[in-house]
Amino acid sequence: MMTRASVGEWLDRPLVRNAIIGVILFNAVILGLETSSSVMARAGGVILFLDKVCLAIFVAEIAAKLYAQGLRYFRNGWNLFDFVIVGIALVPAGQGLSVLRALRILRVLRVISVAPSLRRVVEGFITALPGMGSVFLLMAIIFYIGSVMATKLFGGAFPEWFGDLGNSAYTLFQIMTLESWSMGIVRPVMDTFPQAWMFFVPFIMVTTFAVVNLLVGLIVNSMQDAHSAEDNLKTDAYRDEVLARLVAIEARLAKADDTPVSK
Repeated sequence: MMTRASVGEWLDRPLVRNAIIGVILFNAVILGLETSSSVMARAGGVILFLDKVCLAIFVAEIAAKLYAQGLRYFRNGWNLFDFVIVGIALVPAGQGLSVLRALRILRVLRVISVAPSLRRVVEGFITALPGMGSVFLLMAIIFYIGSVMATKLFGGAFPEWFGDLGNSAYTLFQIMTLESWSMGIVRPVMDTFPQAWMFFVPFIMVTTFAVVNLLVGLIVNSMQDAHSAEDNLKTDAYRDEVLARLVAIEARLAKADDTPVSK
């Protein structure tokens, strides 16, 4: 019978991790095929069977991790993420819970918990959330000021775009994303208000090129910090391993020195 340690070592093997990633991606293809009525009409039974096989593999993987790690399994955020994603797939889809069938595609997100590079990206994004909150607050203040000004300046002539705060905020958001902002909105407004560029150009400069780049910079810095922290952990682990080996070598040498020489 395999011990907990041996099961944990087996699960950590690159071959096993890559196999799980392959099952996740294969399951994603299966779930995509389920959306095709023609494919389901020809091979619906096989597709549903393969989907159940993939789910059984996920359940077996989690069960193996629970056996190997015990309650420590629930101390890891990524393990909890996997547990919830797979648990949603096990809930019966009947009695008003048919939306859970659509949520099965969330299993694809398990690639994030299995692939270290994707985990670093997500961890960097989560680390950046506090700083992003400050940037979002700044953007909300700018949008509120801009919406009030745009409603006062252009609401009478263009009520569909700037008739109230909600319409003005949505229109300014479209302008910030540079989606048809010039020919679709700003130039028609400038036909009525030739000096309107004095409002829109600074708004684009502040929001699109300044505030948005602040968000990008925060996320990039957080991902770099997460990568550096992971490298430091690997370095510390390697150092501890080397020290442990040196201690073992010293112990063996001391034992050899204490051994009496036979004549």
